[in-house]
Amino acid sequence: MKYLILIVLILFIWSFFIEPNILTVKNIKIKEPSLKGLKIVFASDFHIKSYEMFRLKKIVRTINSQNADIIILGGDYVNGHKKGSSMPIKDISKEFSNFKSKLGVYAVVGNHDGWQGKEEVIKELENNNINILFNSNKCFEKFCIAGVDDLQTGTPEITKALENVKNPVILVSHTPDIMPDVPQNVNLTLAGHLHGGQIRLNQAIITPSKYGKKYANGYLEENGKKIYTTKGLGTSILPIRFNCFPEIAVITFY
Repeated sequence: MKYLILIVLILFIWSFFIEPNILTVKNIKIKEPSLKGLKIVFASDFHIKSYEMFRLKKIVRTINSQNADIIILGGDYVNGHKKGSSMPIKDISKEFSNFKSKLGVYAVVGNHDGWQGKEEVIKELENNNINILFNSNKCFEKFCIAGVDDLQTGTPEITKALENVKNPVILVSHTPDIMPDVPQNVNLTLAGHLHGGQIRLNQAIITPSKYGKKYANGYLEENGKKIYTTKGLGTSILPIRFNCFPEIAVITFY
């Protein structure tokens, strides 16, 4: 009995205090000749609590150390449903201003951002050099990036987001649940929201998606369409992770 209690205690400490604070870098190589050589850092679901400035600074340092061509953020910068459970978006955005990449930083908003005030979140991010993709796009010399509004707290308008884009194009959505509506001309969709399930055995136990575990995490190619769903960085509902390390995704095309 005492060994069982010890095991439970160890699992409790690990899941609540250790694993949620282990930051990993996930390197992914995707075959896409039209984007060959492009290096993206994608991070989502920060959920920064009021006392987590150390964790936030560590995330920014780690992202900067990847020397990305472009940094893409997938939403849910604030934590919880109400402002008292989160670091103020003004402070989060100020730290985000330290991001460095060749082509800048582009972001979409998530459901928690919507619940706490989407307009304020967008304003503070934009005031700190974070470019918001809100059913809109930005084209560079060799590719375009488009982003949509959050599905749960707004209306993702994929057609509007892709207006006048040139191929190749990368689409960013907070949730992967838009995937069935993504057109074939999108070279890659990036999403978060599901946190990889937060608690995993051989796979996610449960995910907040109408498609179940289909898009829970990782790279998926289906009917010629490609998506990468990150496990994200923070936690929601329960402040725990088990077998589901927080990740920063570094995507390189070849």
